[in-house]
Amino acid sequence: MERLIYHVDVNSAYLSWEATEQLKNGAEVDIRTIPSIIGGDTTKRKGVVLAKSVPAKHFGIRTGEPVSDALKKCPQLKSFRPDFALYRKYSRAFIEVLKKYAPVVEQVSVDEAYLDMSGLHYFYKDSVEAARIIQTEIRETLGFTVNVGISSNKLLAKMASDFEKPDKIHTLFPDEIPKKMWPLPVRELFFTGAAATEKLNSLGIKTIGDLAKSDPVFLKSHFKSKGFVMWNYANGIDESPVKGTPDQPKGYGNSMTLEKDVTEYEEAAKILMHLSETVARRLRKDHIYAQTIEVEIKDCHFRKTSHQTVLDYSTNTTDDLYTISCRLFRELWDGTPIRLLGVRCTKLMDEKIEENDILSSLSFWNQDVSEENNCQKENRNRDRHKMEKLDQALDKIKEKYGDDAVRRAGAFFLEK
Repeated sequence: MERLIYHVDVNSAYLSWEATEQLKNGAEVDIRTIPSIIGGDTTKRKGVVLAKSVPAKHFGIRTGEPVSDALKKCPQLKSFRPDFALYRKYSRAFIEVLKKYAPVVEQVSVDEAYLDMSGLHYFYKDSVEAARIIQTEIRETLGFTVNVGISSNKLLAKMASDFEKPDKIHTLFPDEIPKKMWPLPVRELFFTGAAATEKLNSLGIKTIGDLAKSDPVFLKSHFKSKGFVMWNYANGIDESPVKGTPDQPKGYGNSMTLEKDVTEYEEAAKILMHLSETVARRLRKDHIYAQTIEVEIKDCHFRKTSHQTVLDYSTNTTDDLYTISCRLFRELWDGTPIRLLGVRCTKLMDEKIEENDILSSLSFWNQDVSEENNCQKENRNRDRHKMEKLDQALDKIKEKYGDDAVRRAGAFFLEK
């Protein structure tokens, strides 16, 4: 059976969802019709444009640029701070609509998903009619618009949905590639970033068509294995399935770009507490344990360094993550002012491993040493069990009364 894949993408999701909520609450102006953005606080370095309206785009405002720069381009620009709780609500409603039309829906971000519609097109006049029905229901029931890309694989469906916006439906089947995709600049190809584009251009490869007609061996000599991937994509080759169940994450992490450079260990420790708590809580929510903990630093010169440790036990307690993160930080930091801090956990498993007796091999030679270390190990495991119970109690309180119902002391630093 021939595959039929849709890629559905919300148009300027954050701004659309903010606009929809405002209109529900009686707003007289739809912020999608005026120069507007979703962005952070202009006084903070992490204040960047997350989403923009079509009128804002006409002023040259780009996603990812500082809000302060956007205001220079358009002084009358309206800026609204992000509301991620609101976005989660609309994202869930968006996905629920999609699940009414396809047996397999793969959500790849808060505002986009793939639908495997293979075989279902027999119930409609054509593939475009089915997409139009989905598009109409989302617009009329949820209040925002989406683009739908249609093809025989995920890559081409994604490329199609990125054609003209908003509220459009586009097809990009293999026989349409030479006309619709090959004339595009190579930068438009999925998975091709700015650095790769610059290198391709230096090799005389300007369009996706140029890339598709290049020798894959030549591309591999310049880009290694990524050269083959780009060549396949340029020729519309992609066999990846639509997955209704996401793969297990390879890691859990969180990082924070700081409003001002951190120069004291005490300040960094409070941020590490916040990061450790958020990461550990996600691990506990998914019933996952980690054996590797890593700390990342980006300093004021934008240099990145990291340091990790592999434990002989697995954990998801906030206390463990915080204590170990602080130790890793002290071993890593050279005193240079810090712009970003991150905590990440890898080597994941769904079972808890108690601390191993790494000196058990010495028991034959020194029974006293072995018994002493066994006692220390048991004490540490007992302390971890206490911390697990504390975490469980805090998680229940937050789940019932909200995240702000109870917080560790380090979190208050972030509000100052």
